[in-house]
Amino acid sequence: MELFLQQVVAGVATGAIYACVALAVVMIYQAIHHLNFAQGEMAMFSTYIAWQLLQWGLPYFVVFPLVILISFVGGFAIERIVFKPIENAPVLSHIVIFIALFAIFNSFAGFIWDFTIKAVPSPFGDGPLWEGAMIGKHQAGMIGVTLVVLLLLWSFFTFTRVGLAMRAAAANPESARLVGIRVSMMTALGWGMASAIGAVAGMLIAPVVFLEPNMMLSILLYGFAGAVLGGLTSPLGAVIGGFIVGVVENLAGTYIPVIGGELKLPIALFLIVAVLLVKPAGLLGRRVVQRV
Repeated sequence: MELFLQQVVAGVATGAIYACVALAVVMIYQAIHHLNFAQGEMAMFSTYIAWQLLQWGLPYFVVFPLVILISFVGGFAIERIVFKPIENAPVLSHIVIFIALFAIFNSFAGFIWDFTIKAVPSPFGDGPLWEGAMIGKHQAGMIGVTLVVLLLLWSFFTFTRVGLAMRAAAANPESARLVGIRVSMMTALGWGMASAIGAVAGMLIAPVVFLEPNMMLSILLYGFAGAVLGGLTSPLGAVIGGFIVGVVENLAGTYIPVIGGELKLPIALFLIVAVLLVKPAGLLGRRVVQRV
């Protein structure tokens, strides 16, 4: 039982990161209805910026919000400069741009900071949360930050005019334009927020997996699995899906001998296929019906 609880707690902690990535994926999906394959690399690049600022001597409580702001501006600029001109282009054009962004961010990170593995300090400290606790300080911090991000997003989309406008633009762009909402600007804001959330995920996971240009490859796959499991139209579902993926991954790697630690990654792919076959909209996603 103690081993089971340890694996569940560890799964919830790693699931917090998957939840952040899934949330970022859903934010962009709601804005442009495509999956951003460069989401992980954008988060990785933001994490390198945070590491560089820490190396220059800035304290973490300054670096964390500063990198979030830089990532927001970067995501906003990418949408305005790269995707705005091709918003009416075929889907394949968007996919090619996503792949190009993936390669660009990965290569530039290696070019600027090289491909050696770098250690990133935890802002929450090392060791257990308290003596004898099954959860560490950094794990508890990851869970807490994820829940705070979810609460802030819920408040933003529920109680602010901009948040309501973003929801309207994502749900029905044509009707939103008729009531005066600048849909293209709402899309850019969605990109900026998704990039900021991805930066949070990157900075939280870097102390666990260490920092290098390919650190987010598997994490992005788990994030996709969480987003599909929870529902690509539901931010709350994406967070819940991320936590579920983290727990399932840990339990399967521990209790299924065939999987072990080497075959945990295909679990994410299996979850994606299984959910799409059984419930394509996800656990909390809504079925989209178009009138023809």
